[in-house]
Amino acid sequence: MRAVGHDLSPGALALGRMVVGSLTLTVIVLVVRGRRGGPPLLGRRPPTRGLLGAVALWGAAWCGLYNLALNAAERHLDAGTTALLVNVAPVVVAVLAGLLLGEGFPARLLAGMAIAFAGVVLIATTTSAGGTDVAGVLLGLVAALVYAGAAVAQKRLLARLDALTVTWLGAVAGTVALMPYLPTLLTELGSVPATAIAGTVYLGVFPTAIAFLTWGYALSRTTAGRLAAATYAVPPIVVLLSWGLLGEVPAPLALTGGVLCLAGVVVATRRRRRRTTAGPAPESVGGRIPSGR
Repeated sequence: MRAVGHDLSPGALALGRMVVGSLTLTVIVLVVRGRRGGPPLLGRRPPTRGLLGAVALWGAAWCGLYNLALNAAERHLDAGTTALLVNVAPVVVAVLAGLLLGEGFPARLLAGMAIAFAGVVLIATTTSAGGTDVAGVLLGLVAALVYAGAAVAQKRLLARLDALTVTWLGAVAGTVALMPYLPTLLTELGSVPATAIAGTVYLGVFPTAIAFLTWGYALSRTTAGRLAAATYAVPPIVVLLSWGLLGEVPAPLALTGGVLCLAGVVVATRRRRRRTTAGPAPESVGGRIPSGR
């Protein structure tokens, strides 16, 4: 996003990414639904108008507003500050999920998130270049709040629709919401280098279509709080990728922060073992199971 953002404006980049993402998801839907015996295009039970409206509103926020705010924030902030602001979102998700979805506030989840966020702070501190202004901070916070609200809303939608349908319809809705930026996108595409176009296609296929789809699949099978906590694995992965692919040697403090992030993810997402109150099996107390004779 940061690389392509040098050539495309925030609105044009958001629309270009979502056009590619929507087309990719449409192909996936047609392949899945087109298999022999597969469900119809919108599932075996087509959604009601009210449900379609809710999905469209969610898609406009998650796929439209979130991308637009994040792209704009990246133009005002350095990488470290952006990462710090966006990673407020998992904490907000946990709070909203506890209040609105009945997930509660498990001590293990909260402790893990605190550890992971401390790691994010360390990474942000070492990667910050001081490129911060009020507009950038506000845009970053908007992105984080939209992210959190969309994750909680999606959990509700997934109780009524499958992940593929929700993701596909939401992506299409987000693309439609960004259509006012179409003239800007067409104008800018005529003068950007091929690398920017390739980067936009990459963003549309992988971080949009595939990542949003797998996120929806995972969200339908776990709590919103635990899944949000798992995203704290992203900052250390970014540090390692930057080291391996870009030659950006991380500071020791950044590596320490990465370790804290991963440790926090383990603590937050690990399920507590259930204690059994049953006594030992007959074989374990020195005898054979009575035959009953």
